[in-house]
Amino acid sequence: MDKEVAIIAYAQTPYEADANASREMQVLQVAKAALEAAGLKRDELDTVITANNDYLDGRTISNMRLVEPSGAWRKNESKVEMDGAYAVLYALMRILSGDHGIAMVVGESQASVYAGYVPGTMMLDPTFDRQRGLLNEVSAAALQARAYMHASGVTEEQIAGVAAKNLGNAAKNPLALRSDAGADAAKVLASRMLYSPIRELMTSALCDGACAIILASGKAATKAEKPVWIKGVGFSHDSYLTERSLSRLTSLKDAASRCYSMAGIENPASQIDLAEVHECFAHEELMAYEALGFCPEGEGGAFFDSGATRIDGSLPVNASGGAMCANVVCAAGMARIIEASMQIRGEAGERQVEGVKTALAHGQTGICAQENIVFVLGGE
Repeated sequence: MDKEVAIIAYAQTPYEADANASREMQVLQVAKAALEAAGLKRDELDTVITANNDYLDGRTISNMRLVEPSGAWRKNESKVEMDGAYAVLYALMRILSGDHGIAMVVGESQASVYAGYVPGTMMLDPTFDRQRGLLNEVSAAALQARAYMHASGVTEEQIAGVAAKNLGNAAKNPLALRSDAGADAAKVLASRMLYSPIRELMTSALCDGACAIILASGKAATKAEKPVWIKGVGFSHDSYLTERSLSRLTSLKDAASRCYSMAGIENPASQIDLAEVHECFAHEELMAYEALGFCPEGEGGAFFDSGATRIDGSLPVNASGGAMCANVVCAAGMARIIEASMQIRGEAGERQVEGVKTALAHGQTGICAQENIVFVLGGE
């Protein structure tokens, strides 16, 4: 990247089934915590980007009531109605423009106040798929899982193993909603069937929560303690789910290629120390191994079986537990960026992986991971 931009502070709420707090109070909590961590006052912010969604918030112009708690009052403020990782991209571009030096990004959602996957149906074709009532985020993911299994030979046991790995990792993450230190594939496979082969413990844990990240230009970041530099970013948007092959995450592969080119990554499996992947369903993590170049196409299952992606493996994936254990829609990708940054700074507590210098963070949005964004982050 020609110009330097760093992550200098961040904050997360605990992720809960019902936070028993308004979204405004949760945003205020993380905004204040991030500013304090950065040693900044609100007046020093140049721009604020929020990540939230009108459908999920149940109101139009849903960022309107977040202006004050996010610190955006009388600031240059804007909004992204997508995963929070795209809001980080928006803030990054504003800083790279030279018009802003310090940006705060805030993402939030409260699954306790909306009907689970129901809002996601609004992403479906309104004249055909939405009217028939057969497709939704989970049933579409089941079609995706079957397509991937047929193309690669991955088994339900391997998919369940990914979920068990992440549940076990989350037992070391005090912020996670769902965790299980003793989880194994058999326990995951014994959970309730939703749409074959998707079982309840193979889905992400929708929850309440908020995240905040503060970005600074190279000049503004010079005073920061342990800045995490954005080495590269890439994003890509795929076709609608009925117009593309569901057996591969082609837009993630394209996004990763763009990101690696910017970051100077030629061999991701050896140059990346840790990855935080936004997996809405367990099989998507296996697909991501291939799309991100961690292993050859069709070998995601074998790569998982090798133990490489375990927290003690050669390339740990989702040491935090990932979205399997805490999925705040509109902030899950931000959480991946924060968790990757924590690893680089050595602040991940019990889930800390030794020697992390370069980390990858991934965000997605859209049914069957239609849109993907990848960041490569590094320390000093």
